[in-house]
Amino acid sequence: MTPLDTAFAAMAANPDDTAARLGWFDRLAASELVLLLEEDATGDRIKPRVFTVEGADLVLAFDRDERLADFAGAEAPYAAMSGRALADMLNDAGLGLGINLGAPSETVLEHEAMGWLAGVLSEQPAEVEDQPEEVRPPTNLPEALLTALDLRLATATGRAAMAYLVATSFADGRQSHLLAFVDPAPGAEGALAQLVAEALTFSGLEAASLDVGFFRASDPFCAQLARVGLRFDLPQPTEATPLKAPGRDPDTPPRLR
Repeated sequence: MTPLDTAFAAMAANPDDTAARLGWFDRLAASELVLLLEEDATGDRIKPRVFTVEGADLVLAFDRDERLADFAGAEAPYAAMSGRALADMLNDAGLGLGINLGAPSETVLEHEAMGWLAGVLSEQPAEVEDQPEEVRPPTNLPEALLTALDLRLATATGRAAMAYLVATSFADGRQSHLLAFVDPAPGAEGALAQLVAEALTFSGLEAASLDVGFFRASDPFCAQLARVGLRFDLPQPTEATPLKAPGRDPDTPPRLR
C-alpha cells in the first residue's frame, strides 16, 4: 500500500466525507507520479500515450514505476513529475487522467476534475506587511491542518532550512497563527506560501487562516520562534546532483508535443 492507496481507501470507505476526498486529492497533488509516454522525451518536451475511453481522452500515471511497467507489460518510456505539475499540464491540454490502473487506488479523473484541481492549486495567497507584537505556542489547531502542512512541507526539499508554527497577536487586536520559514532559498518564498495555501484548502477547514513569514536565522525574532514554536525541519537535497529528467524540476515542468 502506497500513501496514495491509503488516502484512496479512506475516501472509498467514506464517500460522503468531504475531508476524505480532499485528503486524497491533496495526496495526489503532492505525490511524484510517472506518466506513460509514447516515446522517450525530447529535451523538455514529452508525448504522453493517450487512450480514448467512452469518448474521453486520458493519459495514464502511476505512483510507482513498477506499477507502470506492470501495466505496460514491459519497460516503457515515462516522465516523472508531481501531481501538481501534471494537473496543470492536463488542464491546459484538455485531457483526463487514469491513475494507478491495476492498483488499489485505481481511478479515472475526467478533464473537469483535473481542471478543478489545477484551479485550486493555482490560487495565490494575499501578500501583506505586518509584524506580530507577541508570539506564543500554537493552540487549538485542527489535526487535519497539521497533517496537511506536514504533507506539503515534506515536498519542499531545499526551499528553506526549517519552519516554526506559532500563535500571534497584533497591535490591532487580531490574533492568528504564523508559519515562519527560516532561511528560505532565493526566490522560494512564493512557492512556500503557495504550499501553505494548499494545506489550508485541502484540510477542508473553510474558516481556517494561517499567516506566512520569511526570516533569516540571524534575525533576533527567530530566537522567539525557537522558544515557543512547533518546529518543522524541511528535507534538504543530497550532495549528489539531482537527475534532470523531464518533470523532475517543479519549477520547469515538461511541455507537451
